[in-house]
Amino acid sequence: MKMETKKILVIMGSPRKGSTFRACEELRGILEQEFPVEFEYLWLKDVNLQPCKGCLACFSQGEDRCPNRDDAPLIEQKMHVADGVVFATPVYGMNVSGQMKTFIDRFSYIFHRPRFFDKKALLLTTAGVLGNEDVLKYLDTVARIWGFEIAGTTGILTATPLPQYRIDENRKVIASAAGEFAAALRRPVRRSPGLYDVMIFRGQRAAFAQLEDVSPADFRYWKAKGWLDGRVKYFVDVPVNPLYHAIGMVVEWFSKREVQKDLELGPGEMS
Repeated sequence: MKMETKKILVIMGSPRKGSTFRACEELRGILEQEFPVEFEYLWLKDVNLQPCKGCLACFSQGEDRCPNRDDAPLIEQKMHVADGVVFATPVYGMNVSGQMKTFIDRFSYIFHRPRFFDKKALLLTTAGVLGNEDVLKYLDTVARIWGFEIAGTTGILTATPLPQYRIDENRKVIASAAGEFAAALRRPVRRSPGLYDVMIFRGQRAAFAQLEDVSPADFRYWKAKGWLDGRVKYFVDVPVNPLYHAIGMVVEWFSKREVQKDLELGPGEMS
């Protein structure tokens, strides 16, 4: 049976067609051997994405109240349409590129109101010598809290001149990540959440359930999704490990107490 075409969106954090682009092209070649692929590059350097102003309007009132009038709604729609998203960035100053950081900051409201639970994410970084591990960990946190199922990570070294053994190793890790990504894209259902995922859900619910006055947009979103119902174990209806569920209950209890304490103290005295 012929497999349907998978739409892959690459959020490209590099300002040029260098090592990161070539790694993504290698990834594309491997995926095309697995099933039909529609590959789209979103070059952050070319889009109108204004820096976050830190006004918190998106948190308290909703993303439509952001004073920036740019391409953010279009970019979010592209992520919704895609089956899988590749977050690709070179390592600059031991972190993501400036373009990628602007992108992440601009969509900060999704940390509070996650939404990409039916999407798979592959994380790809390139570094001359150091930084891949830390940057991949950061991207993992971002994509995971946004709701993505992490399905492949790869960090490759690109120092010049690159010895043949390193070239071979880069190809190996890209192929491994591509295989994991392809398997996830074939899978009809989402995997069960890990302990960290469950703790995120429980900790956030403890907070947003009490923030109707402080952050009404967040409260309305969580209530509309049904996530404030104490019987709900996770963002989506998938099996949750009983041990993770138990630990999550404890996390939620402690988080609720901390939020209550801060609300009682008031903004000027919060810890």
